Amino acid sequence: MLQPDASLADLELVMTAISGVLATDAAHFEAIYAEAEGDPSRIPWADLRPHPALVTWLNAIAPSIVRCGSRVAVVGCGLGDDARELMKRGYDVTAFDCSISAVDMARGFDPARADCYVSADLFDLPQRWRHRFDLVVEINTLQSLLPEMQAEAMKQISQLITPRGHLLLICRGAERPANVDDGPPWAISESQLSKMAREAGLTCEGGISAFMDDEQPPKRRMRAMFRRA
Repeated sequence: MLQPDASLADLELVMTAISGVLATDAAHFEAIYAEAEGDPSRIPWADLRPHPALVTWLNAIAPSIVRCGSRVAVVGCGLGDDARELMKRGYDVTAFDCSISAVDMARGFDPARADCYVSADLFDLPQRWRHRFDLVVEINTLQSLLPEMQAEAMKQISQLITPRGHLLLICRGAERPANVDDGPPWAISESQLSKMAREAGLTCEGGISAFMDDEQPPKRRMRAMFRRA
């Protein structure tokens, strides 16, 4: 699933009210991408660049953690910006999103590697992906989900990692856990992230890094790396 990390002016595009409850399921995100009709400018959260915090991590830390050619999964790949950065660095990438239209757009940006982009729902992943990936990259997916869905999503993500693999997670940070009325996106506190990781059988390596991003106005972000406990 992809994150509605949008401005207030764009929230009408990423919020669907069903009996007063915000929808954050696959159909919700598919509708947004389908209505864009192949135009990235109509996707509120499309940056058309890899996440800067991912690039920094790939430059400084990744070479000592994951070798070139390792299997990498990108969760909620959207238009594939992060996936293409990982491919450029020599990793064997499987990038998936719950939106078929998003996957089609990603393939359009990268036709030579179209097979690397796959339609799959985080809550109904292929069994063959279980414990398959040396590195799992999750950027802004958890924050796109209602708070009560985030812990289960973390457990599903953890199932992708090999016994000695790692999860790189980047998300919107907050001082306190978000309420339903706070989003989307629903920012995550450090204590909340740590608790979800523990419940998913993961342990943090190197601590959780909190920082302000380069957006205007700047937003609080967190970056953390996890492995199996």
